[in-house]
Amino acid sequence: MDGGRRFPGSLTEQLAALVGVGYPRPAMAAAGLYAPAAVGARTPPRPLGRRAGVVVALFRFLARVAGRPGVGSFGLFVLFAAVGWTGFVHNGGYAELIAHDGAPRDILARAVGFRISAVTIGGLAQLTEGEVLAESGVGARDSLLFLDPAVVRERLLAMPLVKSARVMKLYPDRLVIAIEERQPFALWQQDGHISVVAVDGRTIDELRDERFLNLPFVVGVGAEKRLAEYGALIAAAGDLAARVKAGIFVAGRRWTLNMTNGVQVKLPETDPVAAVATLVRLQREARILDKDILSIDLRAPGRVAVRLTEDGVATRAAMPQRKSKTGGHT
Repeated sequence: MDGGRRFPGSLTEQLAALVGVGYPRPAMAAAGLYAPAAVGARTPPRPLGRRAGVVVALFRFLARVAGRPGVGSFGLFVLFAAVGWTGFVHNGGYAELIAHDGAPRDILARAVGFRISAVTIGGLAQLTEGEVLAESGVGARDSLLFLDPAVVRERLLAMPLVKSARVMKLYPDRLVIAIEERQPFALWQQDGHISVVAVDGRTIDELRDERFLNLPFVVGVGAEKRLAEYGALIAAAGDLAARVKAGIFVAGRRWTLNMTNGVQVKLPETDPVAAVATLVRLQREARILDKDILSIDLRAPGRVAVRLTEDGVATRAAMPQRKSKTGGHT
């Protein structure tokens, strides 16, 4: 320092001088090459290792860069910016920004015109637009530019009612979603739980509201896998289909139809459609379902067995017995 306690040269020159004092050039240090010392000269320092030579070279480079006009101010700005950003992140400000306005890239994309201004949803039958939009995860914080259609599609396919989905971006600000729904075919009860199932037996969803109460109702293990067969029975019933309350799949082999008046119609394992045709004929000719009966057994080919209610038994007992041609009673 001079008398005014000032450095005689610039700070850059002082740093370069400080780094360079007593050290050879890095290349020579790495090779361990030195010129012979003159008599009476100061003993040269111990040669540096290769790593130390690299460090020295780095310091010299930084000293040269720092000496350029404006570089020091820019470096100071970067330092303060980094410190401020670190504090912003650690104090929860960044998380709050993401939660309120979205990721920084989405904020920038929306600012230049790539916000999602309209979402068009097509192909809905049972689902509502609100349900689809909520499951898609698309919101006001997203930008069309950085929205991943594959991610949105995977979210939609996770919905039980969605069979397939397409997601398309129409720049600059429109998103199109096309949905193909699974068609609910029946309600299936198993272990006290009622599920909505498709015709292929796949469970679509639990019964949560009244939208599906008009679907056919089946009960029992494996009933959901035989829905096509049950549908054929309902079709064969014709006008009587409205009087079928439920189909019970018995022992994984055959169906029993529960009618709305409580009568059970037991169908055979083989050719149950023909048995339903017999039921239709009996109803047309004798109004059999309107009698005081508990069940109709159609399991034996060519034979109909009827079980009466208590009132039906009493009524039958009170009826006068008809004499047969042999003199007995019938």
